[in-house]
Amino acid sequence: MGKITTRKGFELAKEGELRNWQGRKEWFFNRDDTDQYEQYYEGPYKDQEIWQKRTLEELIKKDSRVKTLLEFGCGTTRFTRWWDEIGIEATGGDISPFMLAQGRRLFGGDLVLADSHHMPFKDHSFDALAFVTTFEYYKDPVQVIREAVRVGKYGIIFGMMNRNTPKLIRRKVQQAFGRNNYYVTAKFYTPGSLKNLVEEALPDRKYSIKWNATGLPKWFPKKQWKIPYGDFFGFHVKLHDV
Repeated sequence: MGKITTRKGFELAKEGELRNWQGRKEWFFNRDDTDQYEQYYEGPYKDQEIWQKRTLEELIKKDSRVKTLLEFGCGTTRFTRWWDEIGIEATGGDISPFMLAQGRRLFGGDLVLADSHHMPFKDHSFDALAFVTTFEYYKDPVQVIREAVRVGKYGIIFGMMNRNTPKLIRRKVQQAFGRNNYYVTAKFYTPGSLKNLVEEALPDRKYSIKWNATGLPKWFPKKQWKIPYGDFFGFHVKLHDV
């Protein structure tokens, strides 16, 4: 069977040969969903993506120590490519061979096929870790946070789908009628609930947290604010004890 290989040496199933990975039901193991991912961002989500990126950049750029970054759950490398554009050398990691197969064509940097709960990197291999709309799918988020600060020396940048959004009801209705597979296995957080999770994961570490919300309705006069409402929020955990 033909293969394509990432620059880290992991073999991925050649496009078109598999539709579902290991019989798993999550959308990121289903090619009917992963094949549409880039088109989704190029279509109805384009304007929101601009503000998501602006929010994340404003947070991460406040830590001048961050020059390298590992984005886990990088998918098709939509944001991984963008980190490079703003001057941060990025590597991508994902558990889905379908997403990485697309990312391999679009991104010239390093990619790794692996589980975020057990990152195959030495301590402090990168300056920071990033999770962009992927942390919502992790089965043991406390373990993932601990892995992230082990591998990322100066902290973590999160881009999160906000639970505090008027669209939450729409998401639930879409799930009930089988019209949106992307949210079926997701757990949505707020800035407050994510802060509590970080406190549980890092009881002995010194850090500060900054966050900002965006994804507000088009008619709303503000596009970012520090009130925990909106479709998306950026959340930066900056470590101070290294």
